[in-house]
Amino acid sequence: MSEKKATRVGYGEELAALGFENDKIVALDADLSCSTMTQYFAKAHPDRFFNSGIAEANMITMAAGLSSMGYIPFCSTFAVFASRCFEQIRNGVCYPNLNVKIAFSHAGITVGEDGATHQAIEDIALMRVLPGMTILCPCDAEEAKRAVRAAAAINGPVYLRLARLATPVFSEGMPFEVGKANILRKGERAALITCGLMVESCMKAAEILAAKGIEVTVVNMHTIKPLDEEIVKTLAKDMKIFTVEEHSTIGGLGDAVAAVIAEHGGRLTKLGMPDCFGQSASPAELLDFYGLSPEKIAATVENGI
Repeated sequence: MSEKKATRVGYGEELAALGFENDKIVALDADLSCSTMTQYFAKAHPDRFFNSGIAEANMITMAAGLSSMGYIPFCSTFAVFASRCFEQIRNGVCYPNLNVKIAFSHAGITVGEDGATHQAIEDIALMRVLPGMTILCPCDAEEAKRAVRAAAAINGPVYLRLARLATPVFSEGMPFEVGKANILRKGERAALITCGLMVESCMKAAEILAAKGIEVTVVNMHTIKPLDEEIVKTLAKDMKIFTVEEHSTIGGLGDAVAAVIAEHGGRLTKLGMPDCFGQSASPAELLDFYGLSPEKIAATVENGI
């Protein structure tokens, strides 16, 4: 594993690079470009960068207009503000199936001390329900770069879920195919299906379990919609599934996997945020409190298989 780097940084770097290759790529931000890392694009392509100000709904509508003129807009703000512009995403982007990319950062509880008002735990659920929306949740900065290129190649709306916290690179040399999960570790006792920053926690949890003689599979489900149903069905035949996500257990990755298991059979435990808002603390403290630290994940798996 290399030096830690946030997925939002990988996003910003690759978007700027892609802008040199395709002059139809444009970027929009809601006055947070230094945090979402669209600042890289703004510096490289100032004539194709648009700051909407603190007006997220206007930003999405601007992107819809740009898309209708043949451009490929990438919109960025904090993930928690998805609810501010949900109507515009629904009716202005998804209903006409416009080619708009929604790349929202600072998702999940690892925003930490900023507290519940800035911790997006419902964004995946909101986006999953929209017809035609593709959802990508990269696990590291390198995978974020591949997700940017994959999103640009899709003719239709895409939601990219990005994080503030820096993480190691797990996906180096691995392929990135929309709708096709990657197995990062193989074991026979249980399978951890996860995404985003929780890949790091699950890999560490697998090491804790391995020290006790419990070998588990770790799956990086970087595409939440369309879900890789085949890998879920295959793993569920032989072992119990644990989904791990930095999101509410209602409507997120866990429920997407649960729908497959309900139809085809299997055993499932969902780990994530319970039916509550987060709170203010360090990312490590919050992950531990909500059972998402490597130690807590390992304990849940050990007790649940």
